[in-house]
Amino acid sequence: MVEGDNTSGGTAPRVVLVTGASRFLGGYLVTRLAQNPSIERVIAVDAVSPSKDMMRRMGRAEFVRADIRNPLIGKVIRNAEVDTVVHASTLQKAPKAGSRAAMKDMNVIGAMQLFAVCQKAPTVRKVVLRSASVVYGCSAKDPAQFTEEMSARRRPPGGYARDSLEIEGYLRGMGRRRPDISVGILRLAPLIGPQLTATVGHYVTAPLVPTIVGRNARLQLLHVEDALAALEKATIGHASGTYNIAGDGVVMMSQAIRRAGRVEVPMPLALFRSVGSALVGSSMRLYTDEQLEYFRFGCGLDTTRMRSELGFEPRWTTMQALDDFMRAMQTRRIIKSEWIDRAENALTTILGGDTAEASASADVMHMPLSGRSAVKG
Repeated sequence: MVEGDNTSGGTAPRVVLVTGASRFLGGYLVTRLAQNPSIERVIAVDAVSPSKDMMRRMGRAEFVRADIRNPLIGKVIRNAEVDTVVHASTLQKAPKAGSRAAMKDMNVIGAMQLFAVCQKAPTVRKVVLRSASVVYGCSAKDPAQFTEEMSARRRPPGGYARDSLEIEGYLRGMGRRRPDISVGILRLAPLIGPQLTATVGHYVTAPLVPTIVGRNARLQLLHVEDALAALEKATIGHASGTYNIAGDGVVMMSQAIRRAGRVEVPMPLALFRSVGSALVGSSMRLYTDEQLEYFRFGCGLDTTRMRSELGFEPRWTTMQALDDFMRAMQTRRIIKSEWIDRAENALTTILGGDTAEASASADVMHMPLSGRSAVKG
């Protein structure tokens, strides 16, 4: 269900509180908001302190070390008379030395506590949630593009997706109980960009990329700069309802691997994790179930509402975002153009009958394919 319009969302914020401030998206959103002179105060909240570099970037923003599951968050919102809350602290993976139960506790219980405080706080007028396209799941039966009214064709297997669905439900429930609060949910496509070693970027820049035989995932990505711009626009402008946020167009998995200069290694699904770990490395075991399904099927988003109602236009298409990441990583291609030239020269020599030169050329042609490594994304 997608909530209806709410005119109260158009009021410019005076005091903004952002959760997840020690992480990339939350921290850089705080940085952007702190540079906006129309916002009186920006309060950054997280259970752990941001890095020194991030604290410096936050400028005039006030950092409060607090766990949103703790009643202290209510005191912060009431005392500062917060009118706008941006919830961006949902965990995608279980914390180190933690479990799935700990992740669910931090995500779902934390969101419930935060939204309960917002519901009771008389000054709160807007809540913006950073959600994700994982709520749609990934399967062979998916439509070409999901609209905001659609749901997953089957229950998503990953904990992050299930937590995100629950969090969205709790926020809509709060919105129904407090109709004067504008509720905005931004479902972000998978992120990629030069400042972020994101999952998709890390995967397609492995020297050898495992894929599923017969599958060619349709990837629709979002540049991190566009993600921040969309969250900023939803925070300071009118944002009531649910919005898909993604760059235009799609890139097929095979196309992304070629553009990265990597080698695709198709294999049966049964071998994807085991053989894939040997190709990609230990990081293969760190991918969540929803991330592996995305590599298998991909997911397309309809962004009509993003433009018509939120009024947001991404700067980067999916292809441009991918290429920007590749340039920043200075990815060294596994298959280089000069190697192809050498192979062509060797073949020409063989056809010309000069076997001695052909043997030397063949030796050169085979050299680059062994003993070489690539920069990991």
